[in-house]
Formats: sequence, C-alpha cells, structure tokens
Amino acid sequence: MTSLTHFNAAGQAHMVDIGDKQETRRTAVATGHLSMLPATFALLAAGNAKKGDVIGIARIAAIQGTKQTANLIPLCHPLALTRVNVEFSEDLAHSRLHIHVTCETVGRTGIEMEALSGVMAGLLTAYDMLKAVDRSMQIDGVRLLEKKGGKSGHWQAGNDSTP
Repeated sequence: MTSLTHFNAAGQAHMVDIGDKQETRRTAVATGHLSMLPATFALLAAGNAKKGDVIGIARIAAIQGTKQTANLIPLCHPLALTRVNVEFSEDLAHSRLHIHVTCETVGRTGIEMEALSGVMAGLLTAYDMLKAVDRSMQIDGVRLLEKKGGKSGHWQAGNDSTP
C-alpha cells in the first residue's frame, strides 16, 4: 500500500504538489443510485413530480457538481474539465434511479473526485425534488467504476481487491 499523499512528513494536511507531473488525458466514471418507494418511483417515471423534470434538473446539478469539486473538497486541485457526461437509468424492479457520471480532462492530477461529486450532486438533487412525497429515500452504491490516465494508468472496479 502506498502512503497517503495529502499529508506531509510531519503528518499535516497539504495540497499535493503536482508541478512536476506530466499532463495526460484522464477519465473517470462513477455511479450510484437513489432507492425510493414504488409510488415515488411511479411519479418519477411518469414525469409527474410536483417540482418538475426531476431527471433533467438532476442532470444539470450533476454537471454543476463536477465543476464545484475543488470548492467542496478542501485538498482537490481545480481542474479544467474537457467533458462531462451524465446518464440516468430507471430500475422499475427495485424502484431505483441510477446515475453514471463520466468526466474527462487533460491535466496533471486525477479526476475521480469530480465524477464522484457529480454523482452525489445529481442524486441529492433528485432526493430534494422528491422528498415531499418520500423522505425514506436512500442514496447507495456511490463508487468509482473506472479511471484512466496518469502515472497509475488504467483501473477498473473488480480488477483488484476493492469490495
């Protein structure tokens, strides 16, 4: 296991120095889902939520969330995103709304946190828009699925010992 990079030799938190790192194309894909009561899912699927187009607004929130990552996570470097893609899918059998966020940049540091922030912003927005009818909703399964680029190369969930 490698050392934690966000702590200096004295054990104090610091922003990692990326000045000598090579710029590479970097991509990250993250996912998560929002579970809800079947009646709530029916409102979502029919597009009849009181606050409007839940998925459309959640998509914009997810994109905005990727762009705000450095403001939310104290030691993240601000990144110039070159692409953000947000995909939603509906799981009728489990009354779940799934989200996948893909982020890309050309830079010196990873983009995983941007993809994860986008997932959370999208799911939290859907929760906010549906909470009037279902406060029991639950956000689960938020995780990184894949990352490419940088010194560590290509990583995919399931290809290591990560649960």
